[in-house]
Amino acid sequence: MSGPSVFQVVGYKNTGKTTLICRLVQAFKRSGYRVGTIKHDGHDFEIDKPGTDTWKHRASGADMVAITSAFQTAMIESRPATLQELIGRMNSADIVLAEGFKAEHYPKIVLLKDREHRELLERVSFPIAAVCWYDETDAADAVAEPGKAEVPRFAIDDADGIFQLLLDHIRSNGQRGGDRG
Repeated sequence: MSGPSVFQVVGYKNTGKTTLICRLVQAFKRSGYRVGTIKHDGHDFEIDKPGTDTWKHRASGADMVAITSAFQTAMIESRPATLQELIGRMNSADIVLAEGFKAEHYPKIVLLKDREHRELLERVSFPIAAVCWYDETDAADAVAEPGKAEVPRFAIDDADGIFQLLLDHIRSNGQRGGDRG
């Protein structure tokens, strides 16, 4: 079968994207899926600690540094990568959950912390759910914009409901999965 099922979790800063992804990873793992995650960082980041051998390799000018052990492998490249490229590197995963990358075109779970965030639902492509921090009765107009199909809405703490929506999406599209539980 082709590559993994890909879902994006998008929202503005401090809307709970990482927390939701962690809960979804746990749910997929309990159901026997191989899960990959990809995080977009709008700032520069550093994952290597000064003084380590790999840090010294990079400091000496290496463009790519890899480290591996009996249990894990990491590779650091001094260049940006596209979401598609990163997904391609995770071909052995059943599911890839991408945090951010608002402009990409995969199915999206859109987090709405404040009513002012509703415009994000209109701006992104392929929204499949709205996750609202505020009272769901107030969220109705956030998910049923004129000319757009209504998307299911969930409370911020309903990771189980969101997980079930993603499972249904995978099954309805004939995509691969774990124990498929």
